[in-house]
Amino acid sequence: MIKYLLYALVALVVIIQFFQIDKTSLPSEEKKDFIALNHPPVEVEEILRSACYDCHSNHTEYPWYSNIQPVGWWLADHVDHGRGHLNFSDWGNYEEKKQKHKVTECMEEVEEGEMPLNSYTWMHGDARLTAEQRETLISWFNTLPHEEDH
Repeated sequence: MIKYLLYALVALVVIIQFFQIDKTSLPSEEKKDFIALNHPPVEVEEILRSACYDCHSNHTEYPWYSNIQPVGWWLADHVDHGRGHLNFSDWGNYEEKKQKHKVTECMEEVEEGEMPLNSYTWMHGDARLTAEQRETLISWFNTLPHEEDH
């Protein structure tokens, strides 16, 4: 009986490999991108691209292990949720009030150590922010229009 369950499990694992995630970059206008519109210093741009843009833009670079299901499904779900909450590629489409709110949220998430997610930095060491990098981001976000109660 256990032997048949093991065969069924192996078959299931093989079958789900045929259901890959869509890794196509979504179309976006470069002129509406957060970085293009706000012109951060090079250091800030590098931090944003390494720690934020994989999940919060239309330019996700999926790692090799995204080809292994169900890991790929989990990653795609994370990216979908990240883009749904904040998409730097669509920044120019946000109303001013929403932009201010998102900048405030960015400051809070970075300050509280909530972003980037631990599950992301575990596999992407370059996305782990030092205290200095966090302060650099927060200070720069503070130069942008944001909600005054922060």
